[in-house]
Amino acid sequence: MSDLISIFLKSCFVDNVVLIQFLALCPFIGMTGDTGKATGMGIATSFVMVLATAVTYPLYYFVLAPLGVEFLKILLFVLVIASLVQLVEFYLKKSAPALYSSMGVYLALITTNCAILAVTLNTISKQYNFVEAIFYALGAACGFLLAMVIMSGIRKKMETAEIPAFLKGTPILFIAAGLLSMSFGGFAGLI
Repeated sequence: MSDLISIFLKSCFVDNVVLIQFLALCPFIGMTGDTGKATGMGIATSFVMVLATAVTYPLYYFVLAPLGVEFLKILLFVLVIASLVQLVEFYLKKSAPALYSSMGVYLALITTNCAILAVTLNTISKQYNFVEAIFYALGAACGFLLAMVIMSGIRKKMETAEIPAFLKGTPILFIAAGLLSMSFGGFAGLI
């Protein structure tokens, strides 16, 4: 059990997909202007990340590997992720139309979100068993959601802060993201 907790914590903090691996920066920068949108995007991406891992893991080990066509994993994984994003899109359209419309193009971009593909590929390359792979995906999903919510809070504070004119907008955003990334880098020695 402690191994599973360690895998979860490492994927959430030490190997954070946004702040350490620098993946999924498009939704990280584009959707964190509002905490509600950031949370919605984080939950949607997290759902797809965990479900994609649960689907691609058995496909790889029970279909691709026995047939000797492991080289098709990226193609198959992207197809699975795209299908799952369509399910999320249909669900949000019916159950939360306001969130669906506010997410705009970023919802469709979950399909090409490299963080989701990276998590599914990492579970294969790290040779986790199925349960460990799910815990890794859960940790990565929590880390993504955490990064989105923290950045949205920072952006909210920046609205009232006195920022020099030459740093307003994108420059201060990337400075804040860099500082946040450095803070997450401190977890590397702890876990």
